Amino acid sequence: MNARSAQRNHGYLLVECLVYIGVLFVLLGVSYIALFRCINNSVALRRNAEDISKALHIGERWRVDVRSATGNIRFEETNFVQLLYLPNLRGQTVYCFATNTISRSYNGGPWSQLLTNVASSTMTSDRRKTVTAWYWNLELQTHRNTSRVRPLFTFMSVPETPAPK
Repeated sequence: MNARSAQRNHGYLLVECLVYIGVLFVLLGVSYIALFRCINNSVALRRNAEDISKALHIGERWRVDVRSATGNIRFEETNFVQLLYLPNLRGQTVYCFATNTISRSYNGGPWSQLLTNVASSTMTSDRRKTVTAWYWNLELQTHRNTSRVRPLFTFMSVPETPAPK
């Protein structure tokens, strides 16, 4: 063996180093893309979970308000606004759906925004012999191409005191 071939066996060539560096950069690039995709999906999941949780809390608040109604519950619908009037012992609670937002007012006070990004909202009554049940179908808007779930809810409630005829 000569001295020249002995040196070649003990070291890396510059070309080999460049190939290894290139492979390293490709692997790092792919892993960063995967990391950022995971972060974006995590943010979208958190946003969807917060919207669903908020809708469930508001639906339960609506059910409590319907159950505590003491008079005739009245529903009005115009071209762009839906209003539900719920009389109770201390005054009146009003729910409003307009421009993708659910708002609530108590005793003519200021409107408080309960939920935004609402795709559709319909409140309907189902009159039976002695009782009238109220249904609220609520659909949230899905976020841009990140949601695989169609957030659609149906809440039902019946006033505890029967409405006078």
